[in-house]
Amino acid sequence: MKKAETESTVVRPVAESDVNAVVALVHELAAYERASNQCRLTPAQLRTALFSEEPALFGHVAEVGCEVVGFALWFRNFSTWDGVHGIYLEDLFVRMDHRGCGLGRALLAELAAECVRRGYSRLQWWALDWNEPAIGFYRSIGAEAMDDWTVYRITGRTLAALASDR
Repeated sequence: MKKAETESTVVRPVAESDVNAVVALVHELAAYERASNQCRLTPAQLRTALFSEEPALFGHVAEVGCEVVGFALWFRNFSTWDGVHGIYLEDLFVRMDHRGCGLGRALLAELAAECVRRGYSRLQWWALDWNEPAIGFYRSIGAEAMDDWTVYRITGRTLAALASDR
């Protein structure tokens, strides 16, 4: 049996006391995504993003027993076509030894409920093309791939160069 099958589980909003655990999980996610060297998140940064006077980031955690073993970090986006906000899921992660027990689904269900409570029109996220376990899971809950869209990003020197064009 997996741990989550034998202990009580809770999905709840992230608390300030969870920050260190969530940062550790973010770094585990980066390692899983083969990008450890790109993850620079610190507890101070996450605390500020989640708990400042006007936070722009929100989160939920999955707890097994009294241990935080999963998280969902998200922010509001806006659909100009629908005329209402939605949730953009920045990251979802459940520790390997707790996968397959429904925690990922419970985190997504909580975000879906958040959308319904707030009158938001959608919940969306990205998935890495090679992450077949995640893609299979997302398909199993009815998520649709947006294959006709391409993601673009500007960072670092390119971002600074574009900013200097104004």
